[in-house]
Amino acid sequence: MTAPLTSPLPARASSVQVPDALVRAAQLVAPALAAAVDQLDPALREPVRHHLAGGAKFVRAGLVLLAATAAGEGDRGAVPGAVAIELVHNYSLLHDDIIDHDRERRHRPTVWAQFGESVAIVAGDALAGLAMQVLLETPTARRVEAARRLANANQQMIAGQAADMAFEARGRVTVAECLEMERGKTGALLAASCAIGAVLGGASEVTADALSLYGEHLGIAFQAVDDVLGVWGEPAVTGKPVGADLLARKKALPVAVAFERGGPVAEELSAILSHPLGTGDVARATALMEEAGVRDAVIAIADEHLRTALGALDLVDIETRSKEQLVEIARYVTARDR
Repeated sequence: MTAPLTSPLPARASSVQVPDALVRAAQLVAPALAAAVDQLDPALREPVRHHLAGGAKFVRAGLVLLAATAAGEGDRGAVPGAVAIELVHNYSLLHDDIIDHDRERRHRPTVWAQFGESVAIVAGDALAGLAMQVLLETPTARRVEAARRLANANQQMIAGQAADMAFEARGRVTVAECLEMERGKTGALLAASCAIGAVLGGASEVTADALSLYGEHLGIAFQAVDDVLGVWGEPAVTGKPVGADLLARKKALPVAVAFERGGPVAEELSAILSHPLGTGDVARATALMEEAGVRDAVIAIADEHLRTALGALDLVDIETRSKEQLVEIARYVTARDR
């Protein structure tokens, strides 16, 4: 049963039940995704399979299928779009792990750590190309439009990643700059997931745009929660060290919020982040932000964008059960702990 919308961001729980829509997405998309990977050059199949074996929740694929169902034509015709979205998402993860020097993902060695940087780069490139092959294998008008939207989202995602990297060379960033970066890096692909599903399901442009708006703001809320976990997450759950984002000196949302609040907290935090951090530095920076109410402020930002995402579902008339499931997924991804 769907909970009321008065308090959109649920308490963080150690165990959240996977929505039925994502279970169905895994059942429909995983075999098609595996079949697509089989088309790769043999030298790349093993590293890609290694990466995919870490598991996935198929959130983006689930949004594609639900958006198609919301349009009224069912979800099976949208499976190629769901596969394409998952391929683009996973190529970005392969490249992100290299950029961030992350040696583990989902408690397993990352592809670059296991097979080398060159293999991970080429494997990521192959997945990006494969996504378009899957979508355009049968180039109907709907699939061409879906490919156009995916290509645009990919460019936005890359721009977001470029901004994230540029922030590393800057002493401070604003909250507005950080949110704009996250709109591209995370929001763009979730928006495309919904729009592509709607297009493949035969929805009108108005409906596709409304669902895209839902996905965009859900992506920002999702990333805000991820930023909280990057500072305050439990290593046993996240698979990353305590204060992983601080150790990397990332200018993520909590740090941007702390900077904008100014005063002694911002000055001391800026000094801490001006050099490589040790364990004591991470603990001090975390305590500073906690005392300044930064964690609550970032959660409030996630709340705001989640409310906007859910409100977008009221802008158009879509199938009732699909709408309920889109709400359920939104609650699920913003309550996640890993």
